[in-house]
Parts: sequence; structure tokens; C-alpha cells
Amino acid sequence: MKGGLLRRAARPSTWRGRAAPDAAAILGAIPVPVVVLDAANRFISVNAAAEQFFSSSAASLAQLGLAELLPADSRLFALIEQVRRLDARVSDHDLALESPRLARRGVSVHAAPLPELAGAVVLTLQDGSTAQMLDRQLNFRGAARGASAMAAMLAHEVKNPLSGIRGAAQLLEQNAGEGDRELCQLIQDEADRIRGLVDRFDMFSERPVELGPVNIHRVLDHVRRIAESGFASHLRITEEYDPSLPAVWGNRDLLVQILLNLVKNAAEAVDPVGGEIVLSTAYHHGVRIAVPGSADRVHLPLQMSVRDNGPGIAEEVRGTLFEPFVSTKRGGQGLGLALVAKLVADQGGLIECDSRPGRTVFRLSMPTPPPGSLGTAQ
Repeated sequence: MKGGLLRRAARPSTWRGRAAPDAAAILGAIPVPVVVLDAANRFISVNAAAEQFFSSSAASLAQLGLAELLPADSRLFALIEQVRRLDARVSDHDLALESPRLARRGVSVHAAPLPELAGAVVLTLQDGSTAQMLDRQLNFRGAARGASAMAAMLAHEVKNPLSGIRGAAQLLEQNAGEGDRELCQLIQDEADRIRGLVDRFDMFSERPVELGPVNIHRVLDHVRRIAESGFASHLRITEEYDPSLPAVWGNRDLLVQILLNLVKNAAEAVDPVGGEIVLSTAYHHGVRIAVPGSADRVHLPLQMSVRDNGPGIAEEVRGTLFEPFVSTKRGGQGLGLALVAKLVADQGGLIECDSRPGRTVFRLSMPTPPPGSLGTAQ
């Protein structure tokens, strides 16, 4: 019964001699999620933004109560009861609305009683996670640029001396005794290892990226086949695809590299017994963000997700997860996710991570092909 209550409450009016839009039409145009709950905390009216916030249609929400979406100890219930008790407006900020069906953090809630219906409460929900995501993305891009500068510096300052050190060790080895030969070989091996690390950093260097329409489901199928035939052969990989998803504007090879890295990380995180990885796609209104090489803010409605049921990522490293040298793996160098962040940024996309025990999701948001673009999806 989407907007039903508010539509009945609206009165015909005019504005500058024309019929004014009713309350339901105005509510539907508001980009902020607005819901009306009855005295039993069941949904009786939602706007379009609220449908997106809860990832459910108005018809589905009409069959639910708030208690079916959030745990009983959520601060939101205390706020709603305070509104009813005081018969006054109440606000709260930085709420975490989390459950198996919902994952929102940094939410600001403004609640007010609705006099026309006893016990009813109107909620407006301002999701701070989008702003946090954009802020993190800027940090990721800064980290990628820092890694690029570091790669150039290392290539120039380290590779040449390493070659000299390795050559000197080879010369010394020719006239060295048995014990000294082992030390000379150790020097050469370590020089080779450091050079390999520098070569890995070279992947962060700035290179032009060729973009075109990409069928993301073909990319995901390719990644899944690689995983199932190798590092994730013992795990269950399931798909939740939106078959109507249009082509992604990106680079096929880079998207394979990104998603393969994310799936491999998920495979290493989950329990070998009962571990599960879910690959999903969806179309969302997304956000508009200015990206390098574009004078306009671009729309990022295409979302790909890699979800696992592993133990989750420690909270103290989530904020720096995509920065170089940050790793949750024993012996890890912390370059994989930093490279992922750079490759996503190179294609004008966004990447974010939500994690809690038993559920970690990496979400990649990408643009659609620009108007007039040519070519067949790869």
C-alpha cells in the first residue's frame, strides 16, 4: 500500500493557479528514505528511496514489521518508543542497522509522531554509508597514486643498485671458497627476491586503460571456472545474477583480475568445510561521483558482489584495507587489495567492503557504457 496513508491525508490544493501535487507524489520524489510505521511497527507507507534503502519493494515491506528486519536490541526501537512516549520529535545519529537482511552503518534517524493515526511514527533515514564510501574511495585513490609514485621511485633507485650487487656477488663466487660461495648465492637470491617485489610494484604504475562494453556475467563465469578448477575446488560457489543487467563500461582483463583476486581472498578466508562464496549482480540507482578524465559526475548503477561466510575482517584494519602493505594474512605483503583499488579507480568505479563475523561482502560499482559508444560486449 505504497504511499496510501499519506495519499489519503493529502488535501486538494492549487499553486499559482495549477493543481498542486499531492503528498504522495512529493514523498516519492524525495531522495531521502521516508517510512511510516503503525503502532505495531509495521510498514504502512514507504517512498521509493526507502525501497532502495531496505532493498525491498513496497509490496514486500507491507508484509513485514520492523522487528523482522532488525534485532530487538536495536537503538531504533528505543527511539521509536521515545517518540510515542513523549509525543515529540526525536533524532539519533550514527546508528548501525544490521541484520542478516540489512547492513547499514552511520545512519541518522529523525522520527516524529503522526497525529492522524494513533501510535504511528514517521521516520526519515539518512544513510551516512554513501558519504563514508565516497570518502574511503578518495582515500583508496590516494593510496593508489602513492603506490604508483613508490613504484617509480623503487624502479629508479633500487633496480640499478640491485643489478650491481648481484653482479658483484657473481664475480666473488668465482674465486670464493665453498662456504663463501653459499653466501654469494644467498646475496644473489635476496637480490632476485627484492627485484621481484619491485616488479610487483610496477603493476601500480600509471598506464592508459582501454575501456569498452563488457558482459560482466561472462567475466564472472570465467572467474568461477578458474576458481572451481583450482584454489576453490573444495568450496561451494553460488550465483545470484540479475539476468537483465546491461553491459559494464570497463576493461575485461582488468575486471577478471579484480574479481579473481576478490574470490581468491574469499576462498582463503572461509572454513574449508562449509565455506561458501556467493557471486551476485544487481542494478542500483547508485551514486554520482566525479572521476578522473570526466568533467561530469558519472552514474554507477551496476553492482557486482563477492560474498563469503568467513570469520570477517578485523575492525581495526577495515578503514585501511585497500592501502599498500595492509594485510590480514600471515606473511602477506598487502599489495593485492591495493592493486584492486587502483584497477577499479582506473575504470571509474567504486569498491567498498562490509564485514562482520560470518559475512564479508566486497561490492564493485561500475558505470554503463556512455551514450553513443560502439562495440559488442566482450
